[in-house]
Amino acid sequence: MPIIKTDICIIGAGPAGATAALQLAYSGVPCVIIDKAVFPRDKVCGDGLSGKVLTLLGRIDPGIAARLLAASFKLDSWGVNFVAANRMGINIPYKAGYQKAPGEPRGFVCKRMDFDNFLVDELKRCPQVQLIEGVNITKHTLEADGYLLGNASGDVQIKAKLVIAANGAYSSFTKEVANIHMEPEHYVAGIRAYYKNISGIHPDKLIELHFLKNILPGYFWIFPLPNGEANVGVGMLSSSLRRKKVNLKQLLHDTVTKDPEMKERFKDAVLMGTIDGYGLPLGSKKRALSGERYMLTGDAAYLIDPFTGEGIGNALYSGRMAAEQAIIAIAADDYSAAALRAYDAHVYRVLGPELIMSTKLQKLIKYPWILNMLMKMAARNKEFRSLLTSMFHEVDIRRKLTQPMFYLRLLFSR
Repeated sequence: MPIIKTDICIIGAGPAGATAALQLAYSGVPCVIIDKAVFPRDKVCGDGLSGKVLTLLGRIDPGIAARLLAASFKLDSWGVNFVAANRMGINIPYKAGYQKAPGEPRGFVCKRMDFDNFLVDELKRCPQVQLIEGVNITKHTLEADGYLLGNASGDVQIKAKLVIAANGAYSSFTKEVANIHMEPEHYVAGIRAYYKNISGIHPDKLIELHFLKNILPGYFWIFPLPNGEANVGVGMLSSSLRRKKVNLKQLLHDTVTKDPEMKERFKDAVLMGTIDGYGLPLGSKKRALSGERYMLTGDAAYLIDPFTGEGIGNALYSGRMAAEQAIIAIAADDYSAAALRAYDAHVYRVLGPELIMSTKLQKLIKYPWILNMLMKMAARNKEFRSLLTSMFHEVDIRRKLTQPMFYLRLLFSR
């Protein structure tokens, strides 16, 4: 097969890669995007889509957002139910004072198989995008005029002036070229299972994060899905997992069968399929996201929110930013590491404040008394409850929640 030549090659057609390709296509810039899978394919994930997703897709083209809104494979979700170790909880909507009006900012829950396939179908609408499925790029050779990419057998080769790496948490490009490796204190190990017939799901389909004492500094989650299913899982920092010698599958089993509250909610539940594991590379450490003729996006760039574990929204944002920077690089014919550092600056300017605040919150949740106190305060203090309700869309609120003096004031104001 002859070498495929392109200005831009995107490795990975998941949320980050597909978004980069869509932004390029709607800007009139052709690209090649290649993925080791053939879509539709499953992807182990929590399956939660924050309001960022709809906002970002709408910025690329309102038609994409409209088609997502009309899709039947997703479930609208209007917020998050945070539950502390003392079993007190608070419902935090994605928008304060929401009335569930059409078009309001909200999140969704849908299986990654369906969402990622939706994005790939959007790519297929774009004649500027050359999509190659079922080919795993394992060779990345930097030459004077670009990267020569290939699979193990060498029967597929792509020459690109610029590479956008979007091939997930286990990206060989991230490890071999960018020299970024898994660090247990900045990485979460998670397992996911699908259950049907769990009781107690909120009527507004709030996703649930339970900060159970035996799981801290991680959490147990329940994300409702269409057709009476739910994504259920456990995530814990890899450093804690190793130190405590935790078996996550056993921990999940014990939670749904022995925990006083959960065993009642799961007594009629049925496990659908298998229990699968995955890794979450956290954005709790600032890293170099670009270099000579490449940019990293999404999970390949370690951009998952350290507090909530949400990564799809940040993947879309970084994918779009990489595409915008690629357009600048093509116009200037400058793919140097120095020029591409503007991408890093853009990512950390937009996502950095949220990642910093979430990192601080993540460090706080290992102390059960803090979350317990927050829930007690929220239960009897309407003003404080309103403050917590704003934490998703106000970074300044998260900043307050990371300051020790904030808690001292709470204690003395009781």
